Amino acid sequence: MLTEDGKHLYVSYVEYHDLIEKLAIQVHQSGWQFDTILCLARGGMRPGDILSRIFEKPLAIMSTSSYRANAGMTQGHLDIAKYITTPQGEIAGRVLLVDDLADSGHTLEAVVRMLRDRYSPITELRSAVIWTKARSTFQADYSVEFLPTDPWIHQPFEGYDKMRPSELLAKWKV
Repeated sequence: MLTEDGKHLYVSYVEYHDLIEKLAIQVHQSGWQFDTILCLARGGMRPGDILSRIFEKPLAIMSTSSYRANAGMTQGHLDIAKYITTPQGEIAGRVLLVDDLADSGHTLEAVVRMLRDRYSPITELRSAVIWTKARSTFQADYSVEFLPTDPWIHQPFEGYDKMRPSELLAKWKV
């Protein structure tokens, strides 16, 4: 649900999973065959995992981080892992790059540039995101929702960003 002022988008677990399923349909209907899914941790891990299961493709993981300040709400310096974790040796062939959103576009642009420069075994690279904001400089090959405003997306698992073990102990009376 988008707030009236357009500044916040609240997404339930059901909506979140429905959007991932719609993303899977887009990829499938395109007819493009790929060998591996490469998800960007953390935002792309959940969609990547689900797509990996639906398409029965191996899931590779690349860690990136830029949203660390202000409880993960302020974008800062972009860090990209030097290595990709994959169950099949080196990542190669046709790769579907998955993240949750194209916000500014800077992360996806930097990752695509790095993959093209450093991973010559990748023969074709396409990208998939759930959301694309109007301000994004990156246009994914597959995207479910276009956001004409620049809302903060409140994903259903966001509560864990502020939860600590002591709170779990209190909640579960352990």
